[in-house]
Amino acid sequence: MSSIVFEKIDNLGVIKLNRPDKLNSFNREMAFAMQSSLDKCEQDPEIRAVLIVGEGRAFCAGQDLEEAISDKGPGLRTIVEEHYNPIIVRIREMEMPVVAAVNGVAAGAGANLALACDIVVTSEVASFIQAFSAIGLVPDSGGTYTLPRLVGWQKASALMMLGDKVKAHEAEKLGMVYKVFGKDDFEEESMALATRLSTMATQGLALTKKALNASLTNTLEEQLNEELELQTLAGQTHDYQEGVNSFLEKRRPNFKGE
Repeated sequence: MSSIVFEKIDNLGVIKLNRPDKLNSFNREMAFAMQSSLDKCEQDPEIRAVLIVGEGRAFCAGQDLEEAISDKGPGLRTIVEEHYNPIIVRIREMEMPVVAAVNGVAAGAGANLALACDIVVTSEVASFIQAFSAIGLVPDSGGTYTLPRLVGWQKASALMMLGDKVKAHEAEKLGMVYKVFGKDDFEEESMALATRLSTMATQGLALTKKALNASLTNTLEEQLNEELELQTLAGQTHDYQEGVNSFLEKRRPNFKGE
């Protein structure tokens, strides 16, 4: 059984983490399969949004520690460099929105994978754990970059050093996630949100993502110039014209992602 299940549903690419017996923890095969699935989404012109979900009761428990400590395993440096870093870079650089639907525990690299996505939604039973300190490791998968920007330096430091579990509603209050859904409605609601994104003016969403990425290092003046250039590009798209026309004609827009 494949550790990653990829499915294309209309304009949405759905990537399912599929090692439920291991709480969807990553091994080398799974990491490369994940990278391949992200590449498929990026290379398919019909796919305009991505949804990442977990099979079973967990979203992702991070790294498979049996592989990490094995004498025949790749070793920590290779795991971070070849497994996780390429996944995080792909998610941030993909020219489409990426949604993480966190159904259960998201720990270690699994938590930080979710936080790297553009929008994170959770089930009410989900939780996030920066589990690294419990085994003497450093947060990876971009966690030291994303978490302080989401919750602030002090809170991020405490969560990473103490390894406290953050339950879904607290994560929402902290700004780690966009929305919490009821357990029974979670799958339907997260799919609806991702599907909605896939039907929007996704060229504009891609440029918005690019602007947000740039804002992490730009000065105000640099960011104003970035917005100027990106807005100019957005104004040349089919979907901008369609959006304006549909507004003036008082009808629903038919965006094509072009």
